[in-house]
Amino acid sequence: MKREETTVALIPEPDAFKQSLASLPIAVYEPGETVLDAGSTTGQLFILRNGVVKVTRDGLQIATVSEPGAVFGELSVLLDKPHTADVRAVERSEFHVAKASSLIAENVAALLYVSQMLARRLERANDVIIELKEELDPGKPSGVISKALDKLEKLLSPVGANTPDTFYRYPYI
Repeated sequence: MKREETTVALIPEPDAFKQSLASLPIAVYEPGETVLDAGSTTGQLFILRNGVVKVTRDGLQIATVSEPGAVFGELSVLLDKPHTADVRAVERSEFHVAKASSLIAENVAALLYVSQMLARRLERANDVIIELKEELDPGKPSGVISKALDKLEKLLSPVGANTPDTFYRYPYI
């Protein structure tokens, strides 16, 4: 039997949430300025209003972000640990800045918005894993990349690293 898919928006009115951002203070960063430093703890969420930033971790650039609404600082807040990456402005960038504990505790739509942003990143990571696995020649001995992909696949699975390979072939969530 074919199952029909239905979608339900978790944030009933995303435009209303975006309008609620208008009441938050704006921080402006010029090219080269640091928005977040790895290892620091700000307790703030930075929501990109406009501009371009680069995200660097352990000296390696992992992303360039220009999408309005992108959220920075959420991992630090949700995991209660210091920021894990540096975020620097590539061009003049403006952010809505919120005290994370207040915004998330008082605004369910904000919590759901941040959750959706994280889910999108996880979905993209899953897609990259599958793409890389398909590119690797299955007839060749498993190398460092294959082992790293296997480890990443397990970590991104629905129940974490304890999931047996035979239960979840790909970490779809």
